[in-house]
Amino acid sequence: MSHKPSAGDVKRLREATGAGMIDCRNALVHADGDFERAKTHLLEQGQAKAEKKAERAAHEGIVGSYIHAGGKIGVLVEINCETDFVARNEKFQGLVRDVAMHVAAMSPKYLDRDSVPPSVIEDVKKTLAEQVPPGKPPNIVENIINGKLNKWYEDQTLADQHFVKDDSMTVAELVAGVSAVLGERIAVRRFVKFALGEG
Repeated sequence: MSHKPSAGDVKRLREATGAGMIDCRNALVHADGDFERAKTHLLEQGQAKAEKKAERAAHEGIVGSYIHAGGKIGVLVEINCETDFVARNEKFQGLVRDVAMHVAAMSPKYLDRDSVPPSVIEDVKKTLAEQVPPGKPPNIVENIINGKLNKWYEDQTLADQHFVKDDSMTVAELVAGVSAVLGERIAVRRFVKFALGEG
């Protein structure tokens, strides 16, 4: 017998992913009522849909801002989509505000893994290698360094950081979820954070 999700579960999943009511209900049925599995399923679906659209150009969008601490911290962020129609959508504009607020709170240094200069990655790997206890086999050393490097990406890149309002998802997963709901490719193009008195 298939699981019949409660209205509360559907609402909770919708709030967590931004997906439509029917998609959330279907995901919960598919996952036999397991909330985390249903959430992962929706986010993966969103990612798959976004990847299918990857070759389509995202030339529309908006530049959003977030000002914090009585005007002492400010963030500008540009997020692109495919059409002006989506750029005017309330959910898209909410995403821009959320990402700008996240940047203000978490201060990422880079947009994503591809944005990190190779020289920086080499320096980070060298530092991480020095932290590995001596005498470990080379394959173990490599695994340890890769694990620590992934953690470094989570700290330093916007896409890999856990979203400040819901740390069960990364910023990339947040964007993919909104992309799936709105049916367009959405991409964070750039951001800048200003802090009063900082160079």
